[in-house]
Amino acid sequence: MARNIQSLERAAAVLRLLAGGERRLGLSDIASTLDLAKGTAHGLLRTLQHEGFVEQDPASGRYQLGAELLRLGNSYLDVHELRARALPWTDDLARSSGEAVYLGVLHKQGALIVHHVFRPDDSRQVLEIGAMHPLYSTALGKTLAAYDPVAHADLADLAYERLTPATVTDPAGLEEALDLVRARGWAADVEETWEGVAGIAAPVHDRRRLPVGAVGITGAVERVCAAGEPRPELVAAVRDCARAVARDLGAGRF
Repeated sequence: MARNIQSLERAAAVLRLLAGGERRLGLSDIASTLDLAKGTAHGLLRTLQHEGFVEQDPASGRYQLGAELLRLGNSYLDVHELRARALPWTDDLARSSGEAVYLGVLHKQGALIVHHVFRPDDSRQVLEIGAMHPLYSTALGKTLAAYDPVAHADLADLAYERLTPATVTDPAGLEEALDLVRARGWAADVEETWEGVAGIAAPVHDRRRLPVGAVGITGAVERVCAAGEPRPELVAAVRDCARAVARDLGAGRF
């Protein structure tokens, strides 16, 4: 049986203590409460402070939880709220478009699928929740890269793989494509990731007007496109879905 890592257990205990006690605690309080040597407690606090999980008040020297924990907590809540708010609208989009619907968020330099509605027919399909879609070639990924500054910055570290003959693999060409996404308000993937498959996606914003994800459809290119371009009625349906989810998240009209 694997053993727990003592230093991580102690760090977790420090965070729980700061979360459950007074707003700020001194080094001696933390060390005595957790039965730690002052040197050990100070080393843990210094490491947690370096990572942004703990902050030290310069005047009193006392410690409190840091902003990085708040960011991580908000990220967790945002994803779950996003999925909850999107459920009825993505179901409607699958019914109206006849295609599979995906909800994606930025994660580890890719678009992480957090919700997937099957295409409403009798075909055999595989649930893709937890799958990662490339930022540079999929409609979901390009939407995130166009609207999320963090996702856009991640493009600089990616290795562009030519997945199909239509994949854009040069940064300059991708930047042009992202400019078009921002100008139109939606992204397309016409056989750029999988041959014979096309997708359409649009951004979802929250009450802070920040991009928190993307919603889109994927299906056979002959159904999603006409004359090589995404069908306007499907583009409109995807954008309407994204706006509806954004409204439920508290976003105003923009």
